[in-house]
Amino acid sequence: MSGISRPGQPGFLALELDGDGAHPAAWRKAWHAPDELLNGSRIRNTVLAAESAGIHVATFADGSGTDGSGAGGRDVAGRLNALQRAAFAGPVTSSIVLVPEVDTVYTEPFHISTQLASLDYVSGGRAGWLVAASGSAEEAAAVGRSFVEGAALAQEAAASVEVSRRLWDSWEDDAVIRDVPTGRYFDVDKLHYIDFETPADFAGAGYSVKGPSIIPRPLQGQLPVVAQADLLRSDADVVLVSAPTPSLLAEEVADVRARTAVGGGPAVVAELDVVLDSRGQSASARLAELDAFTPWTSSRAHFVGTAAELVDFLAGLLAVADGVRLHPAVLDVELEELAQLVLPELRRRGVLKPVAQGGTFRELLGLERPLSRYASVGAAGAAVVGLEN
Repeated sequence: MSGISRPGQPGFLALELDGDGAHPAAWRKAWHAPDELLNGSRIRNTVLAAESAGIHVATFADGSGTDGSGAGGRDVAGRLNALQRAAFAGPVTSSIVLVPEVDTVYTEPFHISTQLASLDYVSGGRAGWLVAASGSAEEAAAVGRSFVEGAALAQEAAASVEVSRRLWDSWEDDAVIRDVPTGRYFDVDKLHYIDFETPADFAGAGYSVKGPSIIPRPLQGQLPVVAQADLLRSDADVVLVSAPTPSLLAEEVADVRARTAVGGGPAVVAELDVVLDSRGQSASARLAELDAFTPWTSSRAHFVGTAAELVDFLAGLLAVADGVRLHPAVLDVELEELAQLVLPELRRRGVLKPVAQGGTFRELLGLERPLSRYASVGAAGAAVVGLEN
């Protein structure tokens, strides 16, 4: 991972676009009709606004949203699947990277890999994967699976990521030949079984995946994998770092970087909740008003202040972090302030990477496109008929 940008270089900004914002009462202050939250126009409007503002990465949370950390938390009963929202946004955008959160515990790894590869195609190589590992008994019951918790969550996540990466490699880059005279669409010798089996000490329900994938290798070869620092630290391209307060965030970033720096290490991205002054109302007054409806509990640091103060804070944070993911209290409100006052000043100061039209997520991170691990394997592998997982 030695190509990933390092401190002192311009960084990037990511924005969580789930629901109406990170605050559980965000829907009460949103600038749209409630039913728009569950249709395509809302997705289009928010992702295009973020792209126009110069945000580099859009993330899409998933799950129940009942922890008060997103999608309007306890106050909103419905949501659209994160990967489907990202896929809808792919064709209508041109520069912003699209990173949906996808669970690794109660979702089949074979289907995860193919859906994410499809996202990479529809976005032109701007896809990533925010790895989640659900510890919810309700989600386990919904799919008829036994409840997984504790250390087993990281094990489930690591296995799912490994399966996906092998499946992405199971088609060599030149597997599709479209040979009309012989009637062959692809070269069977360029497809490979992955023959994955969970290890003997696997805590959850063990499984195997034969492969190969049912769609060609993604445009990026391997989609960048994003994960929380305590979930996939050794096998992620991007590590998300949280701290209880803004003052401790840079210190935590430095600590995680020091512990993951072997071989260049992953990109380190700080997590930050944001509440800003807006239209004559102070950030603290806005937060108090929202908390009066539903108190906001979050494991992330809260920044509450003016746009100018946020610019100073982000400039300092981007000196030690590769990027920052912002979680706006109310998406409509905070995004307007970010677009008009924060991002222009950060760009003027030279602390943000330029936005690249048609660029890939790997290019944003400074990662080379890898070769398939099976590229030198002989032809004894996959058959055209009977592709299976």
